[in-house]
Amino acid sequence: MKKNYNKLVALSKKSTLDKRSKNLRKVVMRGFKNSKKGHVGSAFSMIEILRVLYDDILKYDLKKLNWKFRDRLIVSPGWASLALYAILSDKGFFKTEELDNFMNTDSILGGCIVKLIPGIEATTGACGHGLSIAIGMALSLKLKKIKRKVFVILGDGEHGEGSIWEAALSAKKNKLDNLIIIIDYNKIQCSGLTKDVSELEPLSEKWKSFGMKVHEVNGHDVKELKKTFKKLKCNKGYVNVVICHTVMSKGIKMFENNPTYHWKGGIDTELHSEMKKSIDRY
Repeated sequence: MKKNYNKLVALSKKSTLDKRSKNLRKVVMRGFKNSKKGHVGSAFSMIEILRVLYDDILKYDLKKLNWKFRDRLIVSPGWASLALYAILSDKGFFKTEELDNFMNTDSILGGCIVKLIPGIEATTGACGHGLSIAIGMALSLKLKKIKRKVFVILGDGEHGEGSIWEAALSAKKNKLDNLIIIIDYNKIQCSGLTKDVSELEPLSEKWKSFGMKVHEVNGHDVKELKKTFKKLKCNKGYVNVVICHTVMSKGIKMFENNPTYHWKGGIDTELHSEMKKSIDRY
């Protein structure tokens, strides 16, 4: 297992970014230009995951946001809001120009994810709550015999919350095979490296011990993500967990794998320009 872990960590660091991934990061940068601060690290580590979900996996209808036969997605690390805002605006849930008002008092786009925004399923940002919300949705769909999936993205630092593991017990007990847990495993949280704050390894074995079917992928490899998510429909009777090995602040070399940039203030015009140039050079 350690060999596979090391291989995926190395691959995530070496992954290049195609034009679409770079463009989505530039949409995120529109938000940082206005706010001059925000959670750079997780916004950039999560983009490929969200891109694949919205481009290839999720069933939804822009004209019917409350369509009962839609798939649901919960992004539990609500502070990674700009990654989700970027893809939602790209898909037409709201105008991209709204990113230019990010965190203004009169904007719909707050620093953390709020359900009032078109396409958002739940308000998130309180660590460890997203999985419980997703389990409630998945159980409701099963009781109503609606054959749709619920996806929930968790941060790795969130795993320090006991609510994550209590929720895992519930998911197993209720045999929620319509639930897909996705972990943005960038190995950094607000107070430092996860291995120094609260070691998660062996993370795969921990989730397996709850009776989950676990998959590990390079979280920046679009093809592998798409392949993995598409095969999950074959796994009946148990919850799927997809551990995505990612890089904090992926796309901005000077920020990557540095806990200082989990959240960054003082993004002035000069720094903003350097960040955009780094994305272009990637």
